[in-house]
Amino acid sequence: MPESNSGFLDSTQLLFDLQQGNVIACSLSGCLEPEAIARRVTDGMVAEFGCAFARIWLVEPDRTALCLVASSGMYTRIDGSFARVPMGAFKVGKIAQNGIPFLSNALADEIWVRDRDWAIANGIHGFAGYPLTAGGDVVGVLAVFSRQAMAPEFLEVLQSLCATVTIALEIALHHQQAKQAWHQEKQTWMTAKHNHHSFSPLSEQLAGLLANVRLTLVGTEIPLSAPLTYLFLRAAEILRDMQCMYCRLTYGTAQISLEAMASSLMPKASPNGHPSTSPLGELLFAATCLGGSLQSYAGADQRAAQVLLSVPYPGCVLGPHVHIQCGLPVLQMAFTQLAYLAGLTVCATAETVTVPVLTDHPALLETRNPILWVATQTQPVPKQASAKIDLTITPAQLHAAVEAVTQGETWGLALKAEAEAKKLSEREQEIMTLLAQGLRDRDIANTLYISDRTVKFHINNILVKLKAKTRFQALYQATRNGWINPENLERSQTQTSS
Repeated sequence: MPESNSGFLDSTQLLFDLQQGNVIACSLSGCLEPEAIARRVTDGMVAEFGCAFARIWLVEPDRTALCLVASSGMYTRIDGSFARVPMGAFKVGKIAQNGIPFLSNALADEIWVRDRDWAIANGIHGFAGYPLTAGGDVVGVLAVFSRQAMAPEFLEVLQSLCATVTIALEIALHHQQAKQAWHQEKQTWMTAKHNHHSFSPLSEQLAGLLANVRLTLVGTEIPLSAPLTYLFLRAAEILRDMQCMYCRLTYGTAQISLEAMASSLMPKASPNGHPSTSPLGELLFAATCLGGSLQSYAGADQRAAQVLLSVPYPGCVLGPHVHIQCGLPVLQMAFTQLAYLAGLTVCATAETVTVPVLTDHPALLETRNPILWVATQTQPVPKQASAKIDLTITPAQLHAAVEAVTQGETWGLALKAEAEAKKLSEREQEIMTLLAQGLRDRDIANTLYISDRTVKFHINNILVKLKAKTRFQALYQATRNGWINPENLERSQTQTSS
């Protein structure tokens, strides 16, 4: 079962594995003993899926611990160190406590693994655990260990198999008699956990919001920043209102993602009868600001929708560093998104003088950092800029620009160098300044103490340098590029008034 990186389910592998799971389910026919049922399942996991070993724990009547009742593969004894697992302890106890499926292909790196050297020595990489749930309560846990990586779709296979296994176990365990005690113990554990642990896993918080939704977890959970946590919790609230049916939280190599299936993407009507905005609108904006993305797809009949929210980890080193500080919020958001798409590391501050600063803010031009200037029609490219960019730039080009200025080179300033070659002489700047004031050729000649013919000569040279057809075009280019000297403007105004 190869690991999937697409973000969506691999239907071909899923169908094949479901058939293998059906073989195990059929072997339970006619079996009424809980231990015998559990042993047939663990034997089947080893035989049909090639697992290194598989185990099943059942919740004890007082619901304070789980008892190991079946073990197949590498280990067949059920009286070892994990014969009895306290509720909420290790990963098996957590799965029983919270009812959240879990899959990881980095077992040795999991913080809850008691013997990391054992996992490395035996080449155990994969672990998957699934709660055996009846009537909303967990009665046991199926866990499998594998030397091969397991795809996230394997949790779907376990879900189908465990549904059958749970039905077979429900009668023998008299699950309904222990339901009330289970809820009381669960509340006690959650309260104690809240009081003694500062890190509340996102999966558990999502499970609280999506109480009636099947939630699965893939990867190793790590503490997240407050904005990122809030984004996913707000997404869960919106998905709950959209009648979410399925959720999968995935901790990947560089990003965390939440995939969900909901009844519809159609927004609810507002109380006054007018159509309301899309419920995903605020998520799209927030995800973009954090460098992430939000994809959604609704079926042709609008009866089902798929949503995929993906955001990179805060501080995740993707590539060259860049600090973005634009005056306009729309530019800040746009270039932040472009930077993440370009594989860049966006820094909150310019930590060192080697970190380029992407900006349209003149106040930042005095910094010693390389400047990637966001060019607009109203602001010429300053001489301090090492690169000139705009909103037409592609992610690949932005990556190249950041790399260039980080290495002390320039990028996108070929037009600037060409413009410098065309820069007007001091006399031509004086004439353009007077033209900008609305003076006629004769008035310009009198102000500068030159002849009318000389004025026309300079104006013709200006048109040639700027490749302008009219004086108005020349004035526009000179003003935009800052070639009209303010000192000349003040001097000319003084001379004119005198």
